[in-house]
Amino acid sequence: MEKNSEQIKGLIIRKMNRGDVEFAVEMAAAEGWNPGIHDGELFYEADNDGFFIAELEGKPAGCASAVAYGDSFGFLGLYVVKPEFRKKEIGRKLTEKCMEHLGDRNIGLDGVVENEKKYRKVMKFSSSYSNLRFEGKSGGEIPDGLVKISEVPFEKLLAYDGRMFPAPRPGFLKKWVNQPDSYAFASFEKGAVKGYGVIRKCRVGYKVGPLFADDRDTAEKIFSALRASVPEEIVYLDVPEPNEKAVEIAKKYHMNVMFKTIRMYSQKEPDMELDKVYGVTSFELG
Repeated sequence: MEKNSEQIKGLIIRKMNRGDVEFAVEMAAAEGWNPGIHDGELFYEADNDGFFIAELEGKPAGCASAVAYGDSFGFLGLYVVKPEFRKKEIGRKLTEKCMEHLGDRNIGLDGVVENEKKYRKVMKFSSSYSNLRFEGKSGGEIPDGLVKISEVPFEKLLAYDGRMFPAPRPGFLKKWVNQPDSYAFASFEKGAVKGYGVIRKCRVGYKVGPLFADDRDTAEKIFSALRASVPEEIVYLDVPEPNEKAVEIAKKYHMNVMFKTIRMYSQKEPDMELDKVYGVTSFELG
């Protein structure tokens, strides 16, 4: 027999304030997800109503995020319960709060492989494809033919981003491409965006994401610029496995797979140009 919320004595699940988000980021770091050093602020501003903390007897026990992108799409992430509080149904209650916040939107998530069956059975999500986290080294030279992302009109960047992401994300995108401790380049020819990418400082090394491009050559040129911008660093790239050209780029630069996640959706897979996604923005926010 399942417990109801009243039977989980001392459990409170509430919306996070800005200060609470650092708890979620620390939890993510403890799980080995290697968050960016500015992720707390950037994530929270994406949807400050979509971050939840579980407290048991007044002590932080777990967290989850449910970021709404407009009225049609949302993304679940930062789903962690402290080891000492697991198997107390806290995770289920966090999930219920997230699903309530996102309502009837199509919801995506990047789940660890061992939880795939649970998400399918309990949450009725469907698996779409795998993402691979690659690790490698920085270096090389910044190639010619690219511009700093600040030189691209934002509306054109936003329109391009919308082809590879399921919903418009103007507020998030503007802050993401201009965050401190990052570099961002674009291929911008004759007034048209052909690709763009961002690399940001993380707890360990730097992480590329997103990396969107019309073709492999453009993607590799942008990736080369990003990895050359942070010399003598470890670099991470999260690649959708179905994009074979993206996997080829990672292997060309001698990157190794660390782990994989399963991209899942509550409804049908969104209509987006996955063959142009060479690097996922973030496993936490999509």
